[in-house]
Amino acid sequence: MIRHATLQDLDAIAALHQEARATYYRGHLPDADFEGPAELARSRQGWAAAVDRGNAVLCAEADGELVGVAAFRPVDGTMSLTQLHVAPAHWRRGTGTRLHAACVAAWRAAGVTTARLEVFEHNERAHAFYTRHGWLPDPVAPRSGNHLVLRLALTAP
Repeated sequence: MIRHATLQDLDAIAALHQEARATYYRGHLPDADFEGPAELARSRQGWAAAVDRGNAVLCAEADGELVGVAAFRPVDGTMSLTQLHVAPAHWRRGTGTRLHAACVAAWRAAGVTTARLEVFEHNERAHAFYTRHGWLPDPVAPRSGNHLVLRLALTAP
């Protein structure tokens, strides 16, 4: 089930976010950049701000457990998928695809025609996922630091 996040979800969202990030940052960034109590608190604050902004945070549930989360918002006039994480224990079960489809549906309903995201250059799993869902390298600015910039042209359903 995909639903909008609430403030009651923040602890589960922050924990999921930290677990997912560790799978692709470990070995590439210092552990303190993505793990530990301080990073967990910082992450929770960021998610709280996103949830406070309204309906831009979606949660995926399976058997009453939060197993995925996605967030999006306009950045510099372009819709940006700022986060999409699935608990590693739930990879390859369609959770990411359902979250992605819910984001795309919300964007279409809002009249969005193009979306943007940044994916960590070493996160090959995520890069392959986005490629399968139609995201292409941004033709103008394909990189932002150690992230690849991708764009999705939204077509009619």
